[in-house]
Amino acid sequence: MKLISAQITNFKNIYDSQEFKIDQTTCLVGKNEAGKTAILQSLTKLNPIDTSQGNFNELEFPRMSFYEYSNENRPEQVLMTEWELSDSDCSLIEEKIGKGNLSSKIVKLAKGYKNSLDWSVEIHLEKIVRSFILNAGLTADEQVSYKQINTTSSLIKELTKKTDKSDREVTLLQDLKNAFPNGNATAEANAILNKLLPYFIYFPQYDLMRGEVSLTKLAEDKAQNKLTMGDRIFISLLEMAGTTIEEIQSINKFEPLITKLEAVSNRISREIFSYWSQNKHLKVEFRFDNARSEDPPPFNTGYVFRTRINNTRHGVTVSFDERSTGFVWFFSFLVWFSQVKKNFGNNLIILLDEPGLSLHAKAQADLLRYFEEKLTPIYQVIYSTHSPFMIDPNNLLGVRTVEDTMRGEEVLGTKVTGEVLTTDKDTLFPLQAALGYDIAQTLFVGENVLLVEGPSDILFLKWASNELKVRKKAFLDDRWVITPAGSIDKIASFVALFSGKGIHIAALTDYGKGDKNKVQRIKDLEILKSGHVLTMDVYAGQPEADVEDVLGRKLYVQLINKCYGLKSGSEVPEDKPTSSEIRVVKEIEQIFASMQPGAPSFDHYHPAVYLIENSRSLFSAGPDLEMALDKFEKIFIDANALLAK
Repeated sequence: MKLISAQITNFKNIYDSQEFKIDQTTCLVGKNEAGKTAILQSLTKLNPIDTSQGNFNELEFPRMSFYEYSNENRPEQVLMTEWELSDSDCSLIEEKIGKGNLSSKIVKLAKGYKNSLDWSVEIHLEKIVRSFILNAGLTADEQVSYKQINTTSSLIKELTKKTDKSDREVTLLQDLKNAFPNGNATAEANAILNKLLPYFIYFPQYDLMRGEVSLTKLAEDKAQNKLTMGDRIFISLLEMAGTTIEEIQSINKFEPLITKLEAVSNRISREIFSYWSQNKHLKVEFRFDNARSEDPPPFNTGYVFRTRINNTRHGVTVSFDERSTGFVWFFSFLVWFSQVKKNFGNNLIILLDEPGLSLHAKAQADLLRYFEEKLTPIYQVIYSTHSPFMIDPNNLLGVRTVEDTMRGEEVLGTKVTGEVLTTDKDTLFPLQAALGYDIAQTLFVGENVLLVEGPSDILFLKWASNELKVRKKAFLDDRWVITPAGSIDKIASFVALFSGKGIHIAALTDYGKGDKNKVQRIKDLEILKSGHVLTMDVYAGQPEADVEDVLGRKLYVQLINKCYGLKSGSEVPEDKPTSSEIRVVKEIEQIFASMQPGAPSFDHYHPAVYLIENSRSLFSAGPDLEMALDKFEKIFIDANALLAK
């Protein structure tokens, strides 16, 4: 089952987060104190691997409203989530309630300060009742007495209280009890859903393993249930080696111990350094020694376990604690997560609070690569950040902004939204920086550059590519990095400046009045390879065209009317006026220019942003949408073919 949305109310500084969508990888972006940690902590309570983190505590109720809570005016739920069941999940449920009796693959789960899991699942209860009655072979008169009953629990209750049951009714009651030992069909479905519910693993950026551990002190803390998260990570390290605190203290031979430690060292070194590009000359080493009497307590008695990092370039080892905080975090997470997988399997949702906060920008890119290659193919990952280097510019649809909001003097608390281009400049900054950095990187290190004229082209192409990818059709190859050149006139300058840097460049341009000679000049100068200049008119099927014409006039008019909130009387007409321009953007420019003073001003970029932010609800399925996507697919097929050349 997959988590697809969540809403949090009345928790810490969250009064109502509003519902927000969850993707396979969801990035929560917001400045400090915006409420990102509270969101992750709330989600964790649904089904944490550490049961001590599983309850909502009344002291976590927002303090500004705590008086109302104390007077028993408490909310029913705090965390409301929505899930999509897989086909195998549905089959497990229908094995209990009957094939075809689950009416929807979408289920809801809520949890509040009562700390009970409350499922909402749509089941054809009346159909189940009629099926059992029919199969029981009841007489017509017997069936009449149950005609108004439409739930299994009501049927069981009615049969139970009836004193003069026929043999058929006795058999029916027993069949119902055998089929639904939890009392009814809904309870049976809920019991299965409880088993299918993924575990949540929450890992904050400050939970780090220590480089020196006194096993004597650790054993005492474990016995007294005083283990810290750092202690638990170290115990996970021992479990990876197939040993325990008690066993390692009792090993009297050197070779068995060193064999286990070296095996774990080699395994962790291989994994971490395949995603650690900062320094390839490091190796993890473990040592287990008697304490030295002059060391500070608790390392002056018993046994001490030390983790050290060997720098093979300089021939020196340093304590694990002396390495960079970023490296220590990465190492600690890999150890912890490796053992969590072993104990809980793959049915996990990973929540990371400010992962890689102390990492260098390049190392943060390594961490994103680790997410993409190792985590997201199997697990849903939700992480928070305020670093632009932890935002994947190719996954803007997976970004959710988090803001602590106010309306005038009224405190609204933390809000989560999918509107990635929010109005709060501080929240927006990491996104702006991420996009700017991505473009800057393209200019110097991108291997395959697809030039377009402006930023709105990027957003339209990104939207279409994502829509086609969902439909399992041809989408724009990830090797292409879309870059705005500014205009068709600047394409030649761009190519002349960067073609010598080993960059493979193609251009996708608008095609309007006066552009024919410009396009032909680019082709004649052979500054781009043959066939590497694509023009929108070819795909839009009209003599002049922008990317908006590839979308199609009908859809673009819908987009304009919704984007600018144009109401009846001022909205752009569905039918194209006979005297209007061929290109829909030029037509819209004329319409807005003729509007009354005070009307909104039109620009190319704003509708493209609106499309990205509202892509799921903007266009209904239909022939116009499919026709537009077919045109974009042809663009992507032609562009991708250039990579092979």
